[in-house]
Amino acid sequence: MSHVENIPHILKHGLTQSNSPNSNPNFIGIGDTSLIRTRKTKKVQVDNGNFFESIETILLGDFIPFYFGVKMPMLYVIQNGGNFVDKATKPQDIIYLACSVEKIVNSVLTYYFSDGHATDNLTSFYNSSQIQNLPEIIDWDAVKSIYWGGVENLDIKRKKQAEFLVQNDIPPDFIIGFSCYDKDAKKKLMDYGINEDRIKIIPNAYY
Repeated sequence: MSHVENIPHILKHGLTQSNSPNSNPNFIGIGDTSLIRTRKTKKVQVDNGNFFESIETILLGDFIPFYFGVKMPMLYVIQNGGNFVDKATKPQDIIYLACSVEKIVNSVLTYYFSDGHATDNLTSFYNSSQIQNLPEIIDWDAVKSIYWGGVENLDIKRKKQAEFLVQNDIPPDFIIGFSCYDKDAKKKLMDYGINEDRIKIIPNAYY
């Protein structure tokens, strides 16, 4: 997810890391600033689902994260404000960017994936050797779950926020689609030069 005003830079340079030479000097952030800071310093163990085995250690801040679904808990905070989100962002300004997992897997990019929220200690991380098992590792019922609030749903909330992590910048041609809230947001994307057939209006992907 990104602010709509970041899209022109993304169309030219792709999805970039903050320390990339191609990073956007005018980037508009919409996320939880505290969580972003945490990810910049948090190291996690890649264990391929075995808590007793540490294969390697990665730094979350080195990766561009993707969710496997829409309408995530983070989106609720982005739209409504609170926690360490500087200000609420209206849904018309929030754009989903979809990338092809297959294209990333077949590229030279380094990637990992998790079975839950990246900063949760119960979450396991997997490397490329487990990519064929991804469909079974991700809890798709949790990813698609509408109800994730309350103490009784903490693990559903964790699993709902499983991530696909890609190291370094992602070229713009890896982006296969854009989703937005309404026709006004779609028009703005088309004004940026995005073909209409690459844009989907999905209001129920927002709160």
